[in-house]
Amino acid sequence: MRNLPHKTIERLSQYRRALLLCLAKGKTHIFSHEIAKIQHITAVQVRRDIMLIGYTGTLRKGYNIQELTDLIGIIIDSDEGINVCTVGLGNLGKAIQNYFSGKRTKLSIVASFDIDKNKVGKRYGDVECFHLDDLNKIIKEKDIKIGIMTVPAAQAADIAKKLVKAGIAGILNYTPKPVNVPNNVYLEEYDMITSLEKVAFFVKTHDDD
Repeated sequence: MRNLPHKTIERLSQYRRALLLCLAKGKTHIFSHEIAKIQHITAVQVRRDIMLIGYTGTLRKGYNIQELTDLIGIIIDSDEGINVCTVGLGNLGKAIQNYFSGKRTKLSIVASFDIDKNKVGKRYGDVECFHLDDLNKIIKEKDIKIGIMTVPAAQAADIAKKLVKAGIAGILNYTPKPVNVPNNVYLEEYDMITSLEKVAFFVKTHDDD
């Protein structure tokens, strides 16, 4: 499973989220075209992704939702769980922490970092905020493997370096500035401006029609 395409992993996570909602409604089986409709993709893509992880459904009932959800969890989740931290506890950082709380049992935000003395030492939800100067120590103490960056763009490169030096294995960058990391660190960058401009483009072309 190490060779699964990155986009497939992304879609599997989205499938699981949709499947969990179906389970909560009492639904036990689902067809590929139903998943495709929820995710706004083709049924062919859904079937291809699910075949890649070695799962098959039946012609009469489709996929067993619980089985498929469990299999996706085995593939994506770490057995022992992974600890996460946020760096930058502004509005976005707080929103991410609040949204993420309780969503996944195998991923836990266990610390946040900031330089604002009014935030340091306080708890936001179940997560304590530490001073950025303590980043290296706390990451090692709490065995944190993933860092979420929500700092101003001007600080992005410096924070990324600090996270890498502290031993972080994966970074999710929410700043609008791309950063460079060593090959042994996985980097995912999410640029909200680019995403919004993409939506705006399709709105514009729709209006032009």
